[in-house]
Amino acid sequence: MSMMDKIKQMLKGHEHHASQGVDKAGDMADERTQSKYSRQVDTAQDKLKEQLGGDQPGQTGQDRPPQR
Repeated sequence: MSMMDKIKQMLKGHEHHASQGVDKAGDMADERTQSKYSRQVDTAQDKLKEQLGGDQPGQTGQDRPPQR
C-alpha cells in the first residue's frame, strides 16, 4: 500500500478538513515567500486536493473560481 493510499484511508470522511489544511498550508507558503511562487503553490494545492478528494464539485465553501 502506497503512502498516498494510507493517507486517503485515514482521511476518509474528513475530506473537507483536509482541503482546509491544504489551503492553510498554501497560504502560509505564499506568506513566507511573499507570494513569489503563488502560481506554483496554487497548482500544488489543486493537485493535492484532487488526490485527497477534498475539492469535490458541488462542495460548499469553495473560495476559488474554477481554473480555465
